Amino acid sequence: MAQLSKDDEVFGALIRVEEATARAAALVAAVAETEIVTLAQADGRVLAEDVVAGLDLPPFANSAVDGYAVRFEDLSVTGETRLPLSGRVAAGTDAAGTLAEGVAVRVFTGAPMPPLADTVFMQEDVLLDGGFVVLPQGLKRGANARPAGEDIASGETALKAGRRLRPQDVAALAALGLTRATVRRRPRVAIFSTGDELTEPGIPLAPAAIYDANRTLLAALVARAGAEVVDLGILRDEPVSLAARLTEAAASCDLILTSGGVSTGEEDHVKAAVESAGSLVFWRIGIKPGRPVAVGVIAGTPFVGLPGNPVAVFVTFAFVARPLIARLAGADFTPPLGLPVRLGFPYRKKEGRREYVRVSLTLGEDGVMVATKHPRDGAGVLTSLTQTDGLVELPDDWTSITEGTLAPFYPYAALIG
Repeated sequence: MAQLSKDDEVFGALIRVEEATARAAALVAAVAETEIVTLAQADGRVLAEDVVAGLDLPPFANSAVDGYAVRFEDLSVTGETRLPLSGRVAAGTDAAGTLAEGVAVRVFTGAPMPPLADTVFMQEDVLLDGGFVVLPQGLKRGANARPAGEDIASGETALKAGRRLRPQDVAALAALGLTRATVRRRPRVAIFSTGDELTEPGIPLAPAAIYDANRTLLAALVARAGAEVVDLGILRDEPVSLAARLTEAAASCDLILTSGGVSTGEEDHVKAAVESAGSLVFWRIGIKPGRPVAVGVIAGTPFVGLPGNPVAVFVTFAFVARPLIARLAGADFTPPLGLPVRLGFPYRKKEGRREYVRVSLTLGEDGVMVATKHPRDGAGVLTSLTQTDGLVELPDDWTSITEGTLAPFYPYAALIG
């Protein structure tokens, strides 16, 4: 989009992205309701309470390798040690009766450590000599042995409330012997698209009509953010019905999310509808693509109106709406970490506006990743998202950027959860 006028002349003073997310987050609290789910249902859910370990993990001292368990005091400090081989302990068997005093005990990975044994030699390092083993010098006390509670000690907080569970977290719950988790209810997010030009996919297009891609995009993004999608269809450009539909959605949902109709055009009615049905907190953010993002409250329910172009929807959802949904869900939210890449292009931008450029990465000759800008960077070009690897962030105070500059890169996977 080529704009000759200054942003503040058209939109008024723009607020920074961090201020926008903080002010939006201040409008909401986490949903109060909780529910108990099975571990098969727990991935992606937000823990409502701390998980305290009821046992040690591992629950008993065990061998980390296939080898020979010994008592460290029986080892020579000056050279090899020759010990008689006595006993054998496999994983899942009891080590009682295999006292490791003055002998070596054959053990396998995961097997309980024999009484008095505290060190394990890997089988590859040991020589067998009839009924004896020859052990090399140099192994430290406790080598290749895993003590009880090495991972998690009984009584320790294994997972804190507010964690959005991942597969590895669910595995930790299972390892502690749990079968269920107490999680917060998923926030209900109402999504609308706005515009008289929009048509549902599958229906023949009328002249000057386009298919509604934004609602499909938002539904997928909202679901990945851990919320329940309430798809309320397309809102037409009619101020009275817009306000009524928004108020109706506020009665049954925790957040209202729309796309389109929040700019300064004569047919952009969403901003006015929000002001009619509730209150508008802000609607101008120093972000590109994006900028007109309306945030307000309707009948006590937070409202976020994203721009109408799909790339702007994606970017503003990632940096404004996603943190808000995380707060609603009761989840601890850490902004994604931008990894430095080298820009393979020069760039000019306006001061006071953060820009996100769609790029593809290649590995440079020096081993540093190089970002190449997509050739078609309009906010309505969906292929600029589907044919690239992520976004490069150009900070607010940068204006003239030279090729070779290092800039933060966000892979798409980090932005959509």
